Amino acid sequence: MPILYTTKASATGGRAGRAVSENGVLDVTLTVPKELGGDGATGTNPEQLFAAGYSACFLGALKFVAGKEKVKIPEDTTVSATVGIGPRDDGTGFGIEVALTVNIPGLDKPTAEKLAAAAHIVCPYSHAMRTSTEVPVAVV
Repeated sequence: MPILYTTKASATGGRAGRAVSENGVLDVTLTVPKELGGDGATGTNPEQLFAAGYSACFLGALKFVAGKEKVKIPEDTTVSATVGIGPRDDGTGFGIEVALTVNIPGLDKPTAEKLAAAAHIVCPYSHAMRTSTEVPVAVV
């Protein structure tokens, strides 16, 4: 696959630390939610960041497929990603679950469903979730 864009972000401190993109535009304080044993301090967490990234990417994919179908997507269209985390049944770690909600105001439901299904094929987040994309891990 030819790579069209690459970026990088790094985290320090784990779930209670900081994450920064290589260009410094993203610079967030990470905190652990109370539900995961944290103190509820102000900040964000990996699940919120994943939900934000997935919803934005899916909306981009939705606009892409709508453009190919000559369907106008209103500016107030939203995609919400709900991300949950919990222990896996095998007891060896944690897993995530994701649900997407698409709202395209003024568009009939059958057309919206067709576009959402096509976007689910196009969106790289959806593809990675569906195919369990392998992620190389290098220790330096």
